[in-house]
Amino acid sequence: MNREGIIFVISAPSGAGKTSLCKEIIDIFPTLRHSVSYTTRPMRSGEKNGIDYHFVSDEIFSAMVEGGDFAEWAEVHGNRYGTAIATLKEAAAAGQDILLDIDCQGAAQLKKNWRQGVFIFVLPPSFEELQRRLLGRNTDSAEVIARRTANARDEVRQATWYDYLVINDDFALALEQLRAVIVSEGIRTPRVLPTVAGAFGL
Repeated sequence: MNREGIIFVISAPSGAGKTSLCKEIIDIFPTLRHSVSYTTRPMRSGEKNGIDYHFVSDEIFSAMVEGGDFAEWAEVHGNRYGTAIATLKEAAAAGQDILLDIDCQGAAQLKKNWRQGVFIFVLPPSFEELQRRLLGRNTDSAEVIARRTANARDEVRQATWYDYLVINDDFALALEQLRAVIVSEGIRTPRVLPTVAGAFGL
């Protein structure tokens, strides 16, 4: 009997290093797949449709919301992002662990409506370091950086209800902590027991 796939939900304020951690952790665990969200955000240089995101129009996104196609969705920095219910159901049924890189609003919806998943929040070492990282990107205007910094203060307050907190000061250490969470969650008794119960008469 195969176990059901685990949903790992990772959130963080912009500039905390969440995207880099997610990319690295996917390489470490070949059985872990990145969930591809839907978004109305314009495609950035180097991104590919269907790999980084499913880039859709406002009209298509609205139709999906009205059709109840999303397990969670939220508007972040003027753009909408959502995770399709079909994506989660297919992964769970196949025993495929899946990684969701989503914001606090979406994570809160998922925790309330889906009632399963492992919730991880990535923190920067300080707000000053967060702002320095945002400035170092050279991809956003001063206005966007100011808005993201202000939003970060509200997002950090949501960290209290997550299952795990990872402080990304030393990237290698943060990655190792994230790896430890994924390993430990995979060997929880309720997840392993169904696969061995028959062999041991449990």
